Amino acid sequence: MIVINLDVMMAKRKKGLMVLAEEIGITAANLSILKNGKAKAVRLETLDAICKALDCQPGDILEYREDTAPSPQQ
Repeated sequence: MIVINLDVMMAKRKKGLMVLAEEIGITAANLSILKNGKAKAVRLETLDAICKALDCQPGDILEYREDTAPSPQQ
């Protein structure tokens, strides 16, 4: 599973949601969805803008963790 650590990087850089959203050119609502790990996908263009605004690498924001939960029955 992919974990989004955007809130951690925002705190480290002391950037609020509204400021970052304006800097990268997306709505605060969409940035909030990404920050809270509710997004199903992220555009590379958006990831690029976030990394530029927060002066970080994609690996600072995205993390892979082994999914240990059982998969739902189909």
